[in-house]
Amino acid sequence: MKELLAKISSYNLFNYLLPGVIYVGLLKELTSINLILESNFVGAFIYYFIGLVISRLGSLIIEPLLKKLRLVKFADYGDFISASKADEQIVLFSEVNNTYRTLISLSIVLIISFLFDRFIIPLEISQIWISLSLNICLVILFVFSYKKQTGFINKRIEKFKNQ
Repeated sequence: MKELLAKISSYNLFNYLLPGVIYVGLLKELTSINLILESNFVGAFIYYFIGLVISRLGSLIIEPLLKKLRLVKFADYGDFISASKADEQIVLFSEVNNTYRTLISLSIVLIISFLFDRFIIPLEISQIWISLSLNICLVILFVFSYKKQTGFINKRIEKFKNQ
């Protein structure tokens, strides 16, 4: 387990694993939902995945919303690539920036989970429908995540070709 954690980058640790662990811990304290697992090994993977989902929600929903509200403004991606080669601190600042975005997403997901626990669970909706709905949402989330990541790759390739 320690070797596995040693191989996780700081980005993955602060944007996936930590938010997943915080979410599961706070979820247990704030709701009747307990996702804490007995096995630390399996738990680490589940918490990492939960954090990954929270991070992707931040990337696909929170970030565009903050841009639309003009609370944040991003530099051109090509300029980011060039500048990060000249100033390595920009990459670190970008990681910290993404951590803040993930924490915003975490807070919103916790609020939604609290509301779900208070208003949806008492309705006794079939577990099958809840599971199916959740899985459909995950498919949609990761399709758009894949599309966004493919766009970043294509931009980097174009930047390289134009040098």
